[in-house]
Amino acid sequence: MNKATLVIMAAGIGSRFGGGIKQLEPIGPNGEIIMDYSIYDAMEAGFDKVVFVIRKDLEKDFKEVIGDRIEKVVDTAYAYQETSDIPSHYAEQYKERTKPWGTGQAILCCKEVVDSPFLVINADDYYGKQAYVEAFHYLTEKKKSDKMEICMVGFVLKNTLSENGSVTRGICHVDGNRMLTDIVETQGVEKSNNGAVIRSETGERAVDANSVVSMNMWGLYPEFFQILKSGFDIFLSNIEEGNLKAEYLLPTIIGGLLEEDKIAVKVLESNDKWFGVTYKEDKDSVVASVRALVDAGMYPEKLF
Repeated sequence: MNKATLVIMAAGIGSRFGGGIKQLEPIGPNGEIIMDYSIYDAMEAGFDKVVFVIRKDLEKDFKEVIGDRIEKVVDTAYAYQETSDIPSHYAEQYKERTKPWGTGQAILCCKEVVDSPFLVINADDYYGKQAYVEAFHYLTEKKKSDKMEICMVGFVLKNTLSENGSVTRGICHVDGNRMLTDIVETQGVEKSNNGAVIRSETGERAVDANSVVSMNMWGLYPEFFQILKSGFDIFLSNIEEGNLKAEYLLPTIIGGLLEEDKIAVKVLESNDKWFGVTYKEDKDSVVASVRALVDAGMYPEKLF
């Protein structure tokens, strides 16, 4: 039987539960949150384990909100992303750091609880069913390659924009073989009358609304943990003195590995419409979108 794990990055959800924490806003007909639908879709596609990356101080509340329910339907584990979880020789230098170190560190935290191919997702993004099917198939198929090959599920930019403001997207360049050649983390992307624009202090410029973008949905293998571990040490040693906000980010890490020709990245396609609660005002449209999917028979009225 093919095994694969779903890793949900949820360490950034904040220290306060209930109203105001967008990742935990109920959006389903029985109080389901976005993570419920992600897990349901992943299980349907074949994933047999879920790992939540959280902060230790949130464990009790997190389990009450979602973890205890999910543990009843699928093998579940926890990884803890802590600001202090860095090589000991950096402890004094970064003792005043209060924020976790980003998505690269979040994945590195999973090394003790993940031993199969795994798919990484954000806690607050709805990706659609096709993405999980494509990723599971890719991760569990046999490959012959002289370098590590991972995958990314690519989405169409226009399917990932908010009606209520700008977003940050990893805009990708993809070759004719659906291999990733470059990824650029781009801020200030907004809907426009003609599709999409990038707004900045210097003005705005049009961007192709059909561009492929990354939504932090990466298919990886356990061997990748060693790359992350050695890279994290290098990252920490290169931070400018006094900078307490630098982040070890997965898109940047993978972009660097691509430049050095150390990995290959297959871009899988999903034409599903992404949605998430980027802004408080997004919630009503997300609730309506979920209701429409339930009414269409895509999901049962009560998930778990």
